[in-house]
Amino acid sequence: MCGRYSLAGPNPANLRERFALGDEVPVRRRWNVAPGDDILAVTTSREGERRPDILRWGFVPFWAKDPKVGYKMINARSETAAEKPAFRDALSRRRCLILADGFYEWQPRAGQKKKQPFWITRADGEPFAFAGLWGTWHAPDDSVLRSCTIITTAANDRLTAIHDRMPVMLPSAHEEALWLDASTPAPLVQALMATLPSSAVTAREVGYAVSDARHDEPDCLDPPLPPAETAEPTLF
Repeated sequence: MCGRYSLAGPNPANLRERFALGDEVPVRRRWNVAPGDDILAVTTSREGERRPDILRWGFVPFWAKDPKVGYKMINARSETAAEKPAFRDALSRRRCLILADGFYEWQPRAGQKKKQPFWITRADGEPFAFAGLWGTWHAPDDSVLRSCTIITTAANDRLTAIHDRMPVMLPSAHEEALWLDASTPAPLVQALMATLPSSAVTAREVGYAVSDARHDEPDCLDPPLPPAETAEPTLF
């Protein structure tokens, strides 16, 4: 799964240029994006024009009775999204880009109570887009919630020791354009939900600060603290 990610690059202007965001949406650094947050994305209008957008992470189907269901739909599996009632219409007509520069995964370790967090990025360190789906939910009070989910796939060989799943990281602007285009044939859409090769990603351990979903500060990317040294007994 993908349950936390980052958009921590120091220069928002680079992100605006890379994804043609213009000045329409706020761009701020995020070290620990969590489910339920409002996140930076690119969607399309009914006419198919790209538009920068802010979406709530956690997909809420239009037929849901309670928006809290979104916390259970932060990810959609690439293998089954076309079959799931919650996602199949969005996969056909409402695909989006979710902008990031890394994501986190936690590895269980023998003899260690806490799982070890890793920060996983492109090998070249560049920002990228997750393949996402979005939708609109209308509340009983007529307010509107626009929400999204991140597509996941099988992990590549480099990451499988950390976790068996990873988000779909679209490899270039070409694939991003195909993903957004509602006229892209279904077989090609399915092919776009591919695992990024091992050579294209890198992973490093980070400290436990990121494990608190409420903590969104630069130290989320700090390396782990060294193990506490055992003090030698004092002899009298």
